[in-house]
Amino acid sequence: MKRLFLIEYYKLIANRSSRVLVVMYFILLTSIALVASINFKIGPINFHLADQGIFNFPYIWHFNSFIAGLLKLFLAVIIVSMMANEYSNKTLKQNLIDGLSKREFLNSKMIMVLFFASISVVFIFVVSLILGFSFSNYTELSIVFSELEFLFAYFVKLVGFFSFCLFLGVLIKRSAFALGFLGVWQFIEGILFGLLKWRFLKNSSIDAQDISQFFPLNSISNTLSEPFSRLSVVKNIASQIGENVGSDSYFDFSALLIVLFWTFVFYYLSYRLLQKRDL
Repeated sequence: MKRLFLIEYYKLIANRSSRVLVVMYFILLTSIALVASINFKIGPINFHLADQGIFNFPYIWHFNSFIAGLLKLFLAVIIVSMMANEYSNKTLKQNLIDGLSKREFLNSKMIMVLFFASISVVFIFVVSLILGFSFSNYTELSIVFSELEFLFAYFVKLVGFFSFCLFLGVLIKRSAFALGFLGVWQFIEGILFGLLKWRFLKNSSIDAQDISQFFPLNSISNTLSEPFSRLSVVKNIASQIGENVGSDSYFDFSALLIVLFWTFVFYYLSYRLLQKRDL
């Protein structure tokens, strides 16, 4: 495993654009801290976002994981480019000539997928601890380290998404087209959901959401629910206008199982493509 990781590591650091994207990604993750400085002034009303509890333990694990998940496209570009460069630079064929099997080659890519997901989780963990101890009203250890399952959900989200991007890189071979197809696939899932909701299941007792939760990108999105409805200020505003927002549960373990299933599917399909192709 160490040998496979080092092979990918040296390829990564040799690529200037990948290095820039990695640095930009972690700078953006750090910029979550800038949210603490946001201050709205509407007439006599002074609204300081950090005072609304977004950095309170344990809510911060949910909030930061969700926000960080929105930035995953930066690393997705690296994953796709990492695979596309293997074709354009002929390094894939050279690796196979040097004795690397196709399974080992794919495993080396998956190791980098797991590495990027893991280092992202560790980074968010550290940033959240710093912000939490700086702004949270609750610093008891039993509270601080509760709801860490949102970090696990963030990890699964990244692994699933990066596995999909890796599969597209193997399938399409060109990073620009692969990323373009990623956007097209999101559009396709939206169309399928619309057809289910307004045509095929219009008069059915089955909810379109019950089926669309199994779509690849939709299932990846479902791993982390939106955290904003948990804020007391949002609940208070909603109650004043007679609305009920949020729910008692914000963590859906079944969504993680669906993403893990798709991760295996993407890995298997990538391997089958590599097996069948004359590289």
